[in-house]
Amino acid sequence: MRPLLTCAACLLAASLTLPQLASATRASASEEVYTVSLLLEDKKQELTYPSIADDRLVFTARHHDGGDVYRVLQTSVRQPDLKNSISVPLAVRDEDIRFGVASRAGIGYSSNRMGPVSAWLWSANGDMHISLGGYLTWRGALIPHHLNASRDGRLWCFDDSLEKLRHNELLQEFDQATHEELRGQMWRIYDSNFYRHKDAYRDNASGTKNHYQPPVLFTFDRQNGQLAMIPNAFDGAISPDGKRIVFVREQQGNYDLWIQNIDGSDLRRLTDTPQGEYEPAFSPDGSKLAFISNRDSDGNVRHTSLYMMDIASGKTTRLTFSHRASDGGPAWKDEHHIIFHSNRGHKAGRTDDGWRLWQVEF
Repeated sequence: MRPLLTCAACLLAASLTLPQLASATRASASEEVYTVSLLLEDKKQELTYPSIADDRLVFTARHHDGGDVYRVLQTSVRQPDLKNSISVPLAVRDEDIRFGVASRAGIGYSSNRMGPVSAWLWSANGDMHISLGGYLTWRGALIPHHLNASRDGRLWCFDDSLEKLRHNELLQEFDQATHEELRGQMWRIYDSNFYRHKDAYRDNASGTKNHYQPPVLFTFDRQNGQLAMIPNAFDGAISPDGKRIVFVREQQGNYDLWIQNIDGSDLRRLTDTPQGEYEPAFSPDGSKLAFISNRDSDGNVRHTSLYMMDIASGKTTRLTFSHRASDGGPAWKDEHHIIFHSNRGHKAGRTDDGWRLWQVEF
């Protein structure tokens, strides 16, 4: 009878600690804690990198037919509809348009219409396309990746590599076939360990040697034409009021989020983990950040989840737990909903295509 009593005692002890154990399990298991729902999908095209301003939802669509053809589409954020979406008009045949950004001034995007890659703003007041960054972008001196903007469309930011060989590679690859993984994981383009497609990648961890030179983040003020540079920075996001900028910085293989005032003052580090944090996005009131990380997948490049941080306290909450998927590109719909892209639910064991738009409620 003694073994039975021992087992009963164990069960009683387990039942008394059940709430604590359940709480710990929820943080480590690959199960959703918050409600995640599919928002937009299309079997003929992949949808990535949503951007939101007021009722405007903007995103990049890649069509499967005819090779890699990219377009920037706009629909209502309250009632998303692909059939009735508006496409940024093409200026030349076979033009590629990516990195769509919603703002009150219009839709920002990057295009190869002038030979090199240049950044533009399609005006909300008419059929007018305004150059962002001026001469340096449309002449090819800079290749605007990860385009972002303040809510009013006055301040813009984008990044590029100043390493000549890497710069030329990115320039050539803008209008060529991009591997399926990179369509939804553009943060990988600046790391030699993650960029080239292969069956096994090195884990995203501190101490990993990156053979690419650090990229550079640029800010552009449409009001006075000022183009400013932040070294060793990319994936920039400008606060809704245009006063702060958050970005990703690498230090010896460790990718963390940093924040500073738009004039360069008050620089501080927001995250410090052995893995990586990428693709930050300010909440509508500017008090929180959404971002992606592989901190809970031991640095696995293909397995990223969505997180939320309170900037003042640093408190971080994990929002998505999809098993073996790549969640990315968060955009705030409101204080309790974030729209993001993911290849979750596509093919068992595959994380290389099937990008669609999803929504998480918290």
